[in-house]
Amino acid sequence: MEGTVTIFENVFGIHESALKLRERRLNVLSENIANADTPNYKARDIDFKSVMRSTQAGMKDMTMTHGSHIDAAKAGKDGLVYRNPLNPSADGNTVELSVQQAEFGKESTRYTATMQFIENRIGGVRRALRGE
Repeated sequence: MEGTVTIFENVFGIHESALKLRERRLNVLSENIANADTPNYKARDIDFKSVMRSTQAGMKDMTMTHGSHIDAAKAGKDGLVYRNPLNPSADGNTVELSVQQAEFGKESTRYTATMQFIENRIGGVRRALRGE
């Protein structure tokens, strides 16, 4: 029975970690949206590439290609970074609601795509176990 566990240990590959991280990012973005009117609230985000890179061995180092990208070097161990607002508000809040909503929409689409990939992988495993 021990051999069975190792066969299915990495059946989802990187997608299992990606799904968990996407869920965390959706939570962070929703916290930002919920605090859009909170004075001095600092909008945060997760540097997805940096965190995924740290979970994989042997990937090449990624660098910023544009000045508005999030700097991975400034990301904490958990990948959380503060967002730099294009139009900061007078009360010190850095949440730009339209930007946060757009990011939330994009990330929810990515979450759904990752979930569909995992579901397809499960279907493939089921077919293999049935001998189809």
